[in-house]
Amino acid sequence: MDDLRYLDSYLLRVLNAVKSIEVAQLEQLATVIDRTVSSQGHVFFIGNGGSAATATHYVNDLVMAYARTNRVLRTSSLTDNPALTSGIANDYSFEEIFEYQLRALGEPGDLVVAISASGNSPNLLRAIDYANSAGIGTAAVLGFDGGTLKEMVDVVVHVTTQMGDYGPAEDAHLIINHAVSALLRVKGE
Repeated sequence: MDDLRYLDSYLLRVLNAVKSIEVAQLEQLATVIDRTVSSQGHVFFIGNGGSAATATHYVNDLVMAYARTNRVLRTSSLTDNPALTSGIANDYSFEEIFEYQLRALGEPGDLVVAISASGNSPNLLRAIDYANSAGIGTAAVLGFDGGTLKEMVDVVVHVTTQMGDYGPAEDAHLIINHAVSALLRVKGE
């Protein structure tokens, strides 16, 4: 396959991924985030690899969206402290890096949003399982077939992509972030 055909194919896969997003799911995610903010809960984001970077991006964009509404948003990405995540991974296990932090920081009424292309990462599954048992709301932004997380969370935004096609799934996850953040900013004005 030549370079132009490959790039055209890639962009078509991204377009199809974006077309698969259900607007009602975006609205549900925005609503649960806004409800958590209104009740002064904390919104936590978790993810691995590219999804960890996306989790940080969500925090940035939501803080900026809420800054224009004069409402305080308590949010953080549990991926952003490499000393802590590597310490938990080393001293306990990598599967516990998010669950451990939620046990220390999370409270009933908070929200944790898992971002994952596969929906099957053991550390995300453990964190969501803990959150469900602790009265912490759960949401997920997923790709591929949604994986196990799709059935574990209260709110799902699912981007349908081919199994293993990470780029289009992760591209669509950023578009979801921008759409939800923009909606929350506009609703608050």
